[in-house]
Amino acid sequence: MRLIDRYLLRQLLGPTLLATAALTGVALLSQSLSTLDLMVNQRQSALVFLQVTMLAMPQLINMVLPIALFVAALVALNRLHTEQEIVVCFASGMSRWRVISPAIRLAATAAFLMLLVNLWVQPAALRQMREELFQVRTDLASTLVREGEFTQPAPGLTVYAQSVDSKGDFRNLFIHQTKPDASTTTYMADRGHIAKRRGRPVLILRSGSTQEFSPKGVLNYLTFDEYAFDLGALATSDELVHYKPSDRYPHELFFPDLKQGWEQRNRLSMLAEGHSRIATPLYNIAFMALALSAIIGGGFSRLGYGRRIAALSAVAAVTRILGFVVQAGCEDSAWLNVLQYAVPLAVTAFALRSLFRQPSRRSAAPRRSLAATAAAA
Repeated sequence: MRLIDRYLLRQLLGPTLLATAALTGVALLSQSLSTLDLMVNQRQSALVFLQVTMLAMPQLINMVLPIALFVAALVALNRLHTEQEIVVCFASGMSRWRVISPAIRLAATAAFLMLLVNLWVQPAALRQMREELFQVRTDLASTLVREGEFTQPAPGLTVYAQSVDSKGDFRNLFIHQTKPDASTTTYMADRGHIAKRRGRPVLILRSGSTQEFSPKGVLNYLTFDEYAFDLGALATSDELVHYKPSDRYPHELFFPDLKQGWEQRNRLSMLAEGHSRIATPLYNIAFMALALSAIIGGGFSRLGYGRRIAALSAVAAVTRILGFVVQAGCEDSAWLNVLQYAVPLAVTAFALRSLFRQPSRRSAAPRRSLAATAAAA
């Protein structure tokens, strides 16, 4: 790569990384706010919250990368063009393609990396996140007891704890259990915590008492230093982790197991997701082409390129929205998947056509000289 090419690439790469980090941070904040409520209610640690948030990053980066490329290219190219560095490139004999090739190579590299993330990194991260959230939702300690609240984790069982400390120990526990034979048992304890004994989850109660009232009207009262309340019935669950189309690998999307009822019903949705994974990276090239067209596609102006930038920014926004609309439509009609590729490719062709339609500064100067000579003659 020649010196001027490396210089132009550096001028684009810095703003691209900065814009990607900024937009990813904003998207990550929005994602974390929706996760934060779940973590607080389920009393999960900051480490679990951070892990779930980081696992969402591949999907968020894929969403913001085309926008980051577009914004960064507008900023960098506008500065280069305003300071007449692009004009100098044309005046030195560089062709229009030579000037824009660093930007196109950057967009193509981003598209390739995004494709790899879409096909393998994103589904792996989202699967792990789905499993983490499943563990959070089925966490026995958080679903059984909530500080200062009466909860009913199972029919006939009521649990209350005055407080829960940072180690997960309960204070001033109250448990009321109604059995199938209509007998009732009330447990009260000063302290308690969840543990495992012989592979089964139990609630260890310390310094408490039990009051059992039988259907015959007999009341039994006992005190204890330690009592293990069996939680095995609450721990057994037939619930399984369900992977959404965004969590599945390409071979699962394009070749679903039609013997499974859910996959048979959602075959078109999975096919649309698979084609979207491949087509979405093309928006990086399309948005870069739009940015190049906005700055280099017209004549030089000392007043700036606000109108062209605004117009092509609107085109970029409409293009991305149209892409989402097409993807949603593909969930009903498989043939529409062709449009997932057609939208970014058509925008790329439109931008490049408007870009190369304008004569370069190198070729414009001789034509003006010829016209002046002809007029003088």
